[in-house]
Amino acid sequence: LVTGGRISLGNGFCAVLISMFIGISAGLSAGYYGGRADRILTWLMGVMWSIPSMLLALAVSFALGKGFIPILIAIGLSTWVDVARMVRGQVLSLREREYVLAAKVLGLSDLRIMLRHILPNLRGILLIVATSNFASAILLEAGLSFLGLGIPPPAPSWGGMVRDHYGMIVSGPVYLALLPGLTIMASVMSFHLISSALRDR
Repeated sequence: LVTGGRISLGNGFCAVLISMFIGISAGLSAGYYGGRADRILTWLMGVMWSIPSMLLALAVSFALGKGFIPILIAIGLSTWVDVARMVRGQVLSLREREYVLAAKVLGLSDLRIMLRHILPNLRGILLIVATSNFASAILLEAGLSFLGLGIPPPAPSWGGMVRDHYGMIVSGPVYLALLPGLTIMASVMSFHLISSALRDR
């Protein structure tokens, strides 16, 4: 259970990094440049938003196969839209602030303005979204592992442990399936509570 937790939490952390990188890049570009770039990226976000995360993760997993890297890519591609939408909304407001206009007048490059003057002001909202996405990543990884598309054996994962022992609920030691299930539930609930507390602050 402990070793499976290391793998599940490690997967979640790496997948969140991937989703944050894609989401921040897309959201910054859409919000800062506006115009055609914003319309195209907003349309892409809408399309991705309309696809259930688990269905998208399943499709990517089928395409890339089993393994650590495919799972990270599948979860990262399934959760970046939340980040991008949040970043875009904030950047649309921040790009009209006086310090951003002053940086443009001074002739600073767009990349420097986005990275040095806009992105640092998004730290709070990004921390909230990252914490929430961490919970989603754990749940997606557990779901994929339960369906047999996650981390291949002999490496343990919580979802794989539930899959291997869910028959024990009626015919054997219940705790073999119950403990990993409760661990998944407690982890997801914990990260959602942390996200809610950060949002309140």
